[in-house]
Amino acid sequence: MNIVRQTSISGAICCVATLMLSLPGIPAIAADSYPNKPIRIIIPSAPGSGPDVVTRFIASRLTEDWGQQVVSDNRAGAAGSIGAEIASRAAPDGYTLFMANLEQISGPLFLEKLPYNLIRDFLPISLIASTPYVLVINPSVAATSVKELISLAKAKPGVLQYGSSGVGGALHLAAEMFNVMSDTKLVHVPYKSVVYALIDVMGGQVQLAFSVMPAALPHIKQGKLRALGVSSLKRTPLAPDLETIAATVPGYEMVGWYGLMAPVKTPDAVITKVNAEVINALKPVEIREKMQALGTEPIGTTPQEFASFLRAQNEKIRKTIEASGMRAD
Repeated sequence: MNIVRQTSISGAICCVATLMLSLPGIPAIAADSYPNKPIRIIIPSAPGSGPDVVTRFIASRLTEDWGQQVVSDNRAGAAGSIGAEIASRAAPDGYTLFMANLEQISGPLFLEKLPYNLIRDFLPISLIASTPYVLVINPSVAATSVKELISLAKAKPGVLQYGSSGVGGALHLAAEMFNVMSDTKLVHVPYKSVVYALIDVMGGQVQLAFSVMPAALPHIKQGKLRALGVSSLKRTPLAPDLETIAATVPGYEMVGWYGLMAPVKTPDAVITKVNAEVINALKPVEIREKMQALGTEPIGTTPQEFASFLRAQNEKIRKTIEASGMRAD
């Protein structure tokens, strides 16, 4: 009789324990102890790239604050798709995060059958930073403003050529959005890197390009390139004297950005905790100055704000691809 009673009691305890583990509040307990082991942030680009440098700034601060190693894991290739796929398949426990950028929005819209979708397969944590692009031309081109460039392009449709860092990339998108919104027909010449594109702009093989700020600014200062405008809606403190393209082409905006994300189904409590730590990591003046020196503007947002940003980016890029007729081939 006692044996039966003890067995029943033990069974009841097991049932209660099982029930407790299934309750919604239990993940919060795990989040309270998070992190208790190293964290990796997957970067879908090579060491030394913008996303890589920004990630390492953030990882360094998180390592100090948490007392757990936060490591950068570069998984470059296929325009960011390799790193994105690896991150999307990681366990949703907060110990694998992903530093996304514009290419993970444009990739699934531009290329068919990619194995991931940024909005579907990830949860936003925070928009970390943005970086405007700059429109530069060869100094011999008879245009000293965006307005004059548009007039020249309309007078010679299909003649002016622009270089980019590759088909479907951010700089290609920036130029095609310019084509659509200014009703011009600049001709695309893709390169393996924006560095090579700028070399040919300076050499006169192509007439213009959109570029990331750090790559173009030294040549602008030396007079080898003429800057006409920046791609952000407002003037940037990175080059305060440069007019915006939007001042001539109302509503034009195409900026690079870096945002921290986690695999879908990562507990909300973990997302909230990482977000708070990232916001704190971006506060120190020295961190902000270092990021600005690299041509990026620190931001820091809530997950909800970042989610809204991503939806807007997805719609803007989708419309640009459709209106411009951009194709992978």
